Amino acid sequence: MVTEHELEVPLDHADQDGESITVFAREVSADDERGRPYLVFFQGGPGSEAPRPLTTASPGWLERALVDYRVLLLDQRGTGRSTPVGTLPGMTAEEQAAYLSHHRADAIVRDAEAFREHLGVDRWSVLGQSFGGFCVTTYLSLAPHGLREALISAGLPPLRRPPDDVYRTTYDILRGRIESFYARYPGDRDRARRLFDAVASGDVRLRCGDRLTVNRLRHLGNVLGMSDGAERLHYVLERPLGSPGLLHDADDPMRVIRNPLYAVVHEACYADGSRTGWAAERTMPDDFREDPTLLAGEMLYPWVFEEYGALAPLREAAEFLARRQWPPLYDPDVLAQNDVPAAAAIWVRDMYVPRVFSEETAVRIRGLRPWISDEYEHDGLRADSRVVGRLIDLVKGRV
Repeated sequence: MVTEHELEVPLDHADQDGESITVFAREVSADDERGRPYLVFFQGGPGSEAPRPLTTASPGWLERALVDYRVLLLDQRGTGRSTPVGTLPGMTAEEQAAYLSHHRADAIVRDAEAFREHLGVDRWSVLGQSFGGFCVTTYLSLAPHGLREALISAGLPPLRRPPDDVYRTTYDILRGRIESFYARYPGDRDRARRLFDAVASGDVRLRCGDRLTVNRLRHLGNVLGMSDGAERLHYVLERPLGSPGLLHDADDPMRVIRNPLYAVVHEACYADGSRTGWAAERTMPDDFREDPTLLAGEMLYPWVFEEYGALAPLREAAEFLARRQWPPLYDPDVLAQNDVPAAAAIWVRDMYVPRVFSEETAVRIRGLRPWISDEYEHDGLRADSRVVGRLIDLVKGRV
């Protein structure tokens, strides 16, 4: 059974009388008469809407979750059927930046709390995947009184670490993942070089009208952190340059045209009381600058707002956000006194959320039960429905 909810909330929760936006959530429950507690799902991203259930078995974790819960799929502010973020026409760059600054985990958590009060729920459980786990950790910091349980998959964030630490570590992980890929598909490094040379010396146009660049092609490497990423990248690189399929895949490898919010607030999700200052660009190692076959991961760079025509209207706003001093997202003192039952899956090979920082955070959240495994990649929750079952069993003390 599916029920849809919409709620008006303040753009800035500190200004209850100011501009308002709409937040949407889709409630999915089993077709029986059992009254189950709520489980709110926080999607990865940032800037991505909640998954759209095609059946109770899609996404795969949903069917298992519905055994114990009714599931609330929250379209985080700026995404899906919530008030969307596009290029924000009619605003100055400073106004755009101010508007976008209200789209981090702290605002998302306050939206969830507004929904909880609206639905008359005393406490509910939450599940966060990737950036959704960052939101859950913020929830444990800002509003633990609203939670009965907290589940996290591949999303325990670093606490009080500057973004530079995160990106230096993820570059090291990415380098190893790329070399493993080329060892698995030895001919693909030469294919990539030939492709980059042809693109650099020509004027290849994408379906959106943008010129295809080496930078854009390097972002194809972002898939290497997923369970089927190596195969997907190999099948892209095997195509000739003139292939419509290659041009289609190179058009928006990071999905920033579809989800511009991701491009402008991605680095900010690591700003726990700090500035970002284009951390991914500043910390890029020399070998990545010199060798284009060392592909990019999920790092976002200033050139994205120049080479993607669709993002150009947000270029100056992105600069303002890169210079912004962001407030903290987490409260280590509150987390150290946590009494909400919590469990987190930490994947040893995670390319996007480094294991080392997740383990640091796990020991700083009182009572959290970590599950550390090398069985899955970052998308383990989506790849295997047993993951959510294991997390449920952990948080309920059944294992």
